[in-house]
Amino acid sequence: MLRRAFILSLVAFTSACAVPNGQLALAPNSTLIVVRHSDRDGENLNAKGIERSKALVKALDGMPLDAIYSPGIKRNLDTAAPLSKARALPVQRQAQENPTPALVSASAGQTVIWIGNKGNIAAIWEDLRLSDPAPLDYGDLHIIRSDSAGAVTIERRRFGP
Repeated sequence: MLRRAFILSLVAFTSACAVPNGQLALAPNSTLIVVRHSDRDGENLNAKGIERSKALVKALDGMPLDAIYSPGIKRNLDTAAPLSKARALPVQRQAQENPTPALVSASAGQTVIWIGNKGNIAAIWEDLRLSDPAPLDYGDLHIIRSDSAGAVTIERRRFGP
């Protein structure tokens, strides 16, 4: 009986995270913050990117944050490092390919940030059917909120030097 209740709860939760046509959606009362890694030269952050990474901490000042997600790429991890230190939250590595399902699940009822790359950010935007433009430029910071009814809003900000 408990097993059946668990399975039914899991089905209900999964249904709450997807719209009828099979597209993914944020669960009610969830916030997903999306930024691209900071400015770089080659594989490493440049001086402007290091400063922008520090500015991310200030840009999110006063905003609750439950988790930090990033692919295990050095430039992404370096961008996340100042925020991780300031919030005493570990950077949780997530595969850069198809991160949307894991982020939708992780953000349910919470506030999480994805520090990604152009390709996976564009995929998140497509998967969630969000209005353009996606935050693909250095310093773009987009806050996607789902209210108690599941209605989604996007707050578009800029940060850094």
